[in-house]
Amino acid sequence: MSCNRHKIHFLRELIPSFECEPGCHDCCGPVTTSAEEMARLPRKTQAEQDAALERLDCVHLGPNGCTVYAERPMICRLFGTTPRLACPRGRGPDQPIDPAAEQLIHTYIASTRQVLV
Repeated sequence: MSCNRHKIHFLRELIPSFECEPGCHDCCGPVTTSAEEMARLPRKTQAEQDAALERLDCVHLGPNGCTVYAERPMICRLFGTTPRLACPRGRGPDQPIDPAAEQLIHTYIASTRQVLV
């Protein structure tokens, strides 16, 4: 496991999970993610990427929501777990993310080359 893969696994474990409202995709849109996380996602054509960007949607958003939910990037996992990225529908985990863990994640995101999803 590469150093970044190990970091991603560790940081993902720090993010509390919760159930999104079925069918909701209010937090979905174009986001940036590390090249390492992007490599875990299915490749999309340039036409698919352009169409999603024109709609201001994520290219992995399907008719029933996120098509890569289990592998979604850390930034997507953070939505709803912190007041900085609050769920517009008021959903979230029983306990929000620990501020120190959130800072570690933001530090990692800032230190990696980001690509548009």
